Amino acid sequence: MRERGGRLYVWTSSHRCCTGPLVLLETGFAPPKGETRDFRVHDAGGYQVLLDMGAQRLPDELVLELRGRRRKVVAFWNDQAWVG
Repeated sequence: MRERGGRLYVWTSSHRCCTGPLVLLETGFAPPKGETRDFRVHDAGGYQVLLDMGAQRLPDELVLELRGRRRKVVAFWNDQAWVG
């Protein structure tokens, strides 16, 4: 992550599902293009995690994992892949 500037953006993304609305967490090394968001900076041991939880409260625990061959960062909200 340092080679990408030491900052990770995490934000909510709303989707429709057959069971109703679903809010997921998205991550990136830059903010999403074309969207105005209110990111709050959090120190994470030498890195910065910028969070925009939208209307959701901050999680008790935010877990970040590297997954796959391309080493994509995946975020989990209180041990869930969705917000709620």
